[in-house]
Amino acid sequence: MDTPAGLGDFLRTRRAALRPEDVGVVSYGRTRRVPGLRREELAMLAGVSVAYYTRLEQGQSANASDEVLDAIARALRLSPDEHTHLRNLARPGRAARRAADRPATAGPGVRQLIAAMDAVPALVLDHRFDVLAWNPLAHALLAGHLDFGAPGRPEERPNTQRLFFLDPHAHELYPEWEKEARRAVSALRLAAGEHPEDRRLAELIGELTMRSPRFAALWARHPVRACTSGVKSFRHPVVGSLDLSFEMLRLPGTDGQGLLAFSAEPGSGSEAALRLLTAAGARPAVRAGGATAAIGTTEAP
Repeated sequence: MDTPAGLGDFLRTRRAALRPEDVGVVSYGRTRRVPGLRREELAMLAGVSVAYYTRLEQGQSANASDEVLDAIARALRLSPDEHTHLRNLARPGRAARRAADRPATAGPGVRQLIAAMDAVPALVLDHRFDVLAWNPLAHALLAGHLDFGAPGRPEERPNTQRLFFLDPHAHELYPEWEKEARRAVSALRLAAGEHPEDRRLAELIGELTMRSPRFAALWARHPVRACTSGVKSFRHPVVGSLDLSFEMLRLPGTDGQGLLAFSAEPGSGSEAALRLLTAAGARPAVRAGGATAAIGTTEAP
């Protein structure tokens, strides 16, 4: 899915992002025909031969050592998440084993846990970003126009990436849609590197690339970031604006499942809005146009 071609694309985008002066390379006034660093310049900075680096960028070297990959990561000034992604792309055989085609399920313990979190929006996602379970408040916050029971039916299970890029509701829900789009693609890139042989994940990426021009443009930039915590802004159709902190917690003993939970600052307007949403039965009214019909065949406007 993301290798070997994905490895070359990733390295080229990172080379192009570095200016020679950023890393102490002297150009001596020569006209540069490529953006960023040349291959030979990066090879020099990493302490490897140009021929070896070229083979790696072309996906022809599957046995790169940790030391070589670490040196290239330092030369490219990769973040920790990007460094991990580089290793996954360079050595796909060592990435996570192929995920089974059968649908994932959330364990009874974690389902019970999120059900008990009645004042906190919480949901369980698999590594493909399929919603395996959510509590009423998470459903009301993120996708109240969908059937609450959909996660329990694999053939109808919502996928947060698909909803974000293809459902017009997302453009209404996220006032900082561009920021959230970059965050979503960054997390999906990391998951693709961790699960290079997952057919269903590859199909999701292909679908989004074909149906969402904005996704395709962002995907081509190869952003990589785990996005396990931060703040999201919402413009909810029932309770208005909210700024909520989020945490994504990996669930041990699962194939990449995570528990995503949101919280508001005590005493804030966002906390009051969450209480209002809870008091409303955590079931916002369905918007005009119906439920699943909101997910169209082209990118949301």
